[in-house]
Parts: sequence; structure tokens; C-alpha cells
Amino acid sequence: MLAGRTRTVSELSGGLTNTNYRVQTGDGGDYVVRVSEASTGLLAIDRDNERFNTRAAAEAGVGAPVIESLPELGILVVGFLAGRTLEMADIKNLTMLPRVADVVRQLHDGPRFQGTFDMRRIRRYYLSVVQERGYRLPDDYLELQGLIEGLEAAMAQQPEPLVPCNNDLLAANFIDDGERMWLIDYEYSGMNEASFELGNIASEAFLDPEATAALVSNYWGIESDHKLARAKAWSLLARYGWTLWASIQAGSSSIDFDFWTWGMQKYQTAHSELNGPEYQQVLSGLRSDR
Repeated sequence: MLAGRTRTVSELSGGLTNTNYRVQTGDGGDYVVRVSEASTGLLAIDRDNERFNTRAAAEAGVGAPVIESLPELGILVVGFLAGRTLEMADIKNLTMLPRVADVVRQLHDGPRFQGTFDMRRIRRYYLSVVQERGYRLPDDYLELQGLIEGLEAAMAQQPEPLVPCNNDLLAANFIDDGERMWLIDYEYSGMNEASFELGNIASEAFLDPEATAALVSNYWGIESDHKLARAKAWSLLARYGWTLWASIQAGSSSIDFDFWTWGMQKYQTAHSELNGPEYQQVLSGLRSDR
């Protein structure tokens, strides 16, 4: 697609499982070329799902168009989205949360995604990888497993319908062009509960209770103790599970990034909440009426 065209190439920052390049061609083309790391098979990333779901997100009006895919080379080419990449402080801003909720809802209302994403299943798979390969774990990680399974059991009583989710909406995966918001990076995408998406956004941005409640109420259009508790439960499960992701990356990735410290930041907040009064509050909320 780019062969024979004059072009300039610049590397984009931020990829933790891939390397991204912006390619601008002499005829006005502007693209992002994503080159995947071979080691990401350990992370349960399905590149076929990523390609399919990236196209579906573009159809939903929230994602970049897919230009070309070369799966044998681990390459995906999408259109470049001009705009400002959000930072964690933006997600924490209460005035930004309605826009965040709107674009997430637009994705969830869009075409069905291929594949599913369930952190309960994935964190068990990640744990098997960590243990089989002897990767590093926090000393008391397994001691919290009973509390996590308690949350999982409570959540199983009132499951939500599955919707197309990005499942990895850290601040850097939001692009604001001044008029509308875009969502990028569909490596972990699949059908999932909307409350996981909300809880994971709260987890990635380290939202305080007020901001988490605002995100949830803006998304659902109501204030609901049950919906808030479900998002908080998923936030805890996400942080507990992504800690294992960080362990795998710390032990296997060639990318120059301190994955262990990144994971421990999540783990320490989850550890505190699981062992504090928040845990019982979340369980109580999960058992309340919707």
C-alpha cells in the first residue's frame, strides 16, 4: 500500500505491546503502522480479533479506519487520527467524564465484536503462565485469591449482557480532536460487560470514588448503587489481573519499560481495597437490586 510512494516516518510513543509509526506520504496520506511484538501470544492477544474489531469500531464511528493488514508480519495499518491524546489528569476531570461516557457508550452500541474478553478467565490463564515460567509475583499475591473469588461469585448472580468493548481504555487510548472523541488500540477487544469497561477506565486512571461514581452515572444515565458496585468490582479484578500481565511483560518483553513498577502500582491499590472496608461495601452493592 505504501510501496513506491514518497513518505516520512516517525515513531509514536506509548506502545507497550507493539511499536507504532506515523507514516505521511507525499500525496497527503497519513497513517499509523502498528508492528506487534512476537511475545504477545503469552498475553492472550488475538490478532484476528483485533483486526476485525478495529474495523467494527470504525463502523461504529469511534475508531480509525483499517487501511491494510499483514498478519504474517504482525503489521496493521490504520488511518491517523489527528487530535490530542488524553492524559490521566483529563480522565480525572469531572467535566470530561460525560464525553468519556458518551464515546464509550457509542462503541458499546456499535457492531458486535469478534471474540470475548473475561478478566476472570484471563487472569487464571495469566497466573498459569507466570507460575509455569517462574515469573515474579508479589509475595502475598495468592493470599488475596479467596477475596477475588468472592467477588466473582457475587458477580455471577446478576451478569450483564455483553457488548463490544475495548477492554484497555487507559487515557492514552482516547483521542480528542476538539469536536469529538475517538478510541484507539483494540488488542484486547471483545464482547464483555459494559461495567468492566467502566471499572477498567477507573482502574487505569486511578479515579477517586467521586469520579468513578460520576463516570458510572453518566454512562447509565442514572445513579445506581448496584451499577457502581459492579464497576468497582471489575476495577478490583482488573487491577489484580493486570498485575499478572505486568509480570509476564517484565519477564518476556524486549520493550524498554518498567512493567513491574507499573503492575505494582495497580496491585498496591487493589491490595489496600481488598483488605479494607471497600471490599464489603462492594459485595453489599453487588447483592443489591439493580
